[in-house]
Amino acid sequence: MKLTEMRELLDRHRIQLTKSLGQNFLHDVHQLDRIVAAAALTPADQVLEIGPGLGPLTDLLLAQAGQVLAIEKDARLVAVLKERFSRQLSTPDSGLRAPPLELLHQDALELLKQEPRDWRDWKLVANLPYSVASPILVELATGARAPKMIVVTLQLEVARRLMAQTDDDDYGVLTLLVQLDFAPRGWFKIPSGCFFPSPEVDSACVCLARREQPLLPEELRPTFRRVVKRSFSQRRKMMLKLLKQDWPKEPLEAAFGELAISPMERAEKLSLEQFVALTKILALGH
Repeated sequence: MKLTEMRELLDRHRIQLTKSLGQNFLHDVHQLDRIVAAAALTPADQVLEIGPGLGPLTDLLLAQAGQVLAIEKDARLVAVLKERFSRQLSTPDSGLRAPPLELLHQDALELLKQEPRDWRDWKLVANLPYSVASPILVELATGARAPKMIVVTLQLEVARRLMAQTDDDDYGVLTLLVQLDFAPRGWFKIPSGCFFPSPEVDSACVCLARREQPLLPEELRPTFRRVVKRSFSQRRKMMLKLLKQDWPKEPLEAAFGELAISPMERAEKLSLEQFVALTKILALGH
């Protein structure tokens, strides 16, 4: 979809974009192609798209994937999407097979929270609304039902946190919560001029692949989240001192000794693997 087509659609439907919903639509064909290429789609793939907007990415997803589920919060845009994709939303033999596109008019974050669904056979490919990108990722990308791949466009600062490595300035809670289940596969910046209207922040597309083997069993994940969030609650303080707010001194010091972690260490110095090992010791008591 060219920028002129995007403007014409908005004018024809008398739609004024809403800043609070993070409505900055990616129109650059080259960047859209890069996103779809990163997702490595096949006709066997099921794709979840959150925030399709006017549907420029939806077009490309339908051309390469077998099924697309698009969730849009803005009723005005849902009406446009129904008009644009009327053929894909229904099929002559719809009683025998599902149409290639399913469109839901809902708040995606609320839907993910209220209706847990198994996304393991799905890929998330989307230009996420920047205002809710982080909570959507945490909700969708953690746990046993997470998608097999995530390819999303979001704020550059969030992208850096998702891709961060130990001791990076951007390494923190979001990094560890997502990388527990997903391995970073790459990312690229997208100039603000590729969007309409141009956002005030820089953007990037990230690609994450679900780990074949989980690093922690489901029952230990609440402990992992507790350890990580407490450890980064005050970045400049020693991690051991912070964790003493939740765990007794003796088991904590023993765990740090067993893992050869200095009692003076700060959270950003520990790797994902060290956080996993610490979680197992504290949760299992050995």
